[in-house]
Amino acid sequence: MATPNPTVARCARRHLLAACAGLALLGAGCAPMAHAEGRLVQVDIVDRDTGAPLRVWRDHGRPVVAGRPGARYAVRLTNRTGERVLAVVAIDGVNILTGETAASDQDGYVLGPYERASLTGWRKSHSEVAAFEFTALENSYAARTGRPDDVGVIGVALFRERVPAWREARPDVGLAPRPGEDERLARDQAAPLRAEPPVAAAPAARAGATGNAEAGRAAAESSADARLAKSAPQPSDRLGTGHGAREYSYVTDTTFDRLTGTPQDVVRIRYDSLANLVAAGIVPRDYAQALPGRPRAFPGDESGFVPDPR
Repeated sequence: MATPNPTVARCARRHLLAACAGLALLGAGCAPMAHAEGRLVQVDIVDRDTGAPLRVWRDHGRPVVAGRPGARYAVRLTNRTGERVLAVVAIDGVNILTGETAASDQDGYVLGPYERASLTGWRKSHSEVAAFEFTALENSYAARTGRPDDVGVIGVALFRERVPAWREARPDVGLAPRPGEDERLARDQAAPLRAEPPVAAAPAARAGATGNAEAGRAAAESSADARLAKSAPQPSDRLGTGHGAREYSYVTDTTFDRLTGTPQDVVRIRYDSLANLVAAGIVPRDYAQALPGRPRAFPGDESGFVPDPR
């Protein structure tokens, strides 16, 4: 369900930016071929020239998409829940809102209940972004700012909001709470979260006893990424995300109190050119050869003689 005024937020820990109607929204009628499923938010990478989500391939269960060099794209977020959710979004290891080297406790965008919003660029101000566009690694924003090591991945760290069990005003139902709602809220906040182990870089003070597990998971992911980059000859340059043309996109400020210091969910989507994904064995070669727009020498293999043109 898309709303006319999507909410995005920018935040340093608790004080965030909320996005308003200026965010570019893509039509809700575009049905994705596949998406990177998140428990709280669905994430789609959308080709802005066609309006279609990029097909998601799987590399040992991990989502990968094929980008088109020079194409503009958007990160489309759809809130699956009936509550506000904070999304800290990083591309190539860089926070898209602040330009900082990404960490999950940084600024992010806030989505309202069941809201959909498309993030189309690096935020330059409250009213402007520089468009996301696929480009060669050396021309990516991360590489041009001296941070090329994490180019080729889109990450979304998701947080639930801490909501007081007692609310003085309930605009949807007046002052009278719905039966059992306070008890449900209290129970939900008291219950342990079924969160996956956080894999985004976390401050050392939060690592605690989970440090070894985090290190093991990070090492496994690093190994998989290295395999993607080195297991097969790369027929073309690796893709990154460039700092494209300026576009209008309006946001305002809001506040958001995170339920926990670590994300309830993290979605990661790797990307590269189609040629590189075929070379790495992630995309079947037959699929790439069958794509429309690729001329065929013998499309019909029909016998006979040359007919007159119509």
